[in-house]
Amino acid sequence: MDIALPTPDKPLRIGTRASVLAMAQAHETRARLMRAHDLPETAFEICPITTTGDDRAMIAADIALKTIGNKGLFTKELEEAMLAGRIDIAVHSTKDMPVAQPDGLTLDVFLAREDPRDTFVSIRYSGLADLPEGATVGTSSLRRRAQVLARRPDLNVVEFRGNVQTRLGKLADGVADATFLAMAGLNRMQLDDVPATPIAVDDMLPAIAQGTISIERRTDDLRTRDMLAAIHDTAAGQQMAAERSFLAALDGSCETPIGGLAVIEGDQLWLRGEILSYDGRAVYKGERRGAVSEGAAMGHELAQELLGQAGPGFFSQH
Repeated sequence: MDIALPTPDKPLRIGTRASVLAMAQAHETRARLMRAHDLPETAFEICPITTTGDDRAMIAADIALKTIGNKGLFTKELEEAMLAGRIDIAVHSTKDMPVAQPDGLTLDVFLAREDPRDTFVSIRYSGLADLPEGATVGTSSLRRRAQVLARRPDLNVVEFRGNVQTRLGKLADGVADATFLAMAGLNRMQLDDVPATPIAVDDMLPAIAQGTISIERRTDDLRTRDMLAAIHDTAAGQQMAAERSFLAALDGSCETPIGGLAVIEGDQLWLRGEILSYDGRAVYKGERRGAVSEGAAMGHELAQELLGQAGPGFFSQH
């Protein structure tokens, strides 16, 4: 089937957050579409959009995301622009995405996954175990906060937001002794000089979908659907089916400490997941192995297992 491809006169408009990382992800998406369809760069227009979660004043003040909203903080304005026809697609970090999309929008295209690990970032120390008692660790992630406190309850964990350079500046100013970043972001921005040490997933299970770029489109835009199919990564889609099913059965917001990772080994999928109390004192872990095609079912089953271990109202109690 022939696709009516975009042209310099009628480019495909790619919506993205305005951050350095988000722009890098939009450029990667454009490059993949250019290669897949043999199109010039001018057949695409990248449209940066500032979202509520990008408010610089709130970032500078380290305002916690949970006090002003949830995952929609990083998607709402992009989705409104797409539904209004101002952009054709929106490029997202999948870990920022709610598990359900607004009516009229579809999220079913994922690019090949980058390194899903977290990294420990510090000017003076090389790892969590090296931090002295009472040291201050900064993070805006409830998951990372809970995971740190589960291993090192003696540490002082504070709210800590901003892009890579902002966070490094805060470390230099003594706001915290260490923080965390996603390895995928550092790789995509080619920031080899950041004092970051990768953390094994056995020590810190990453956020659901960490390292994966997803592309959202209007459900009825069949031309764009067919264009995007050429850059969809099947393995990433299978991993996301398992991980996002696990998240959906638990709580799809940013307000609960949840970690999870699906790995494909041949025709088998290995899914690990954990839920934690906010203070890290309670941790429930589990895993599933099975056929890749059963990933979504495994995600749901694992979530039910962990909820059964934690007991009723686990998240609301903490």
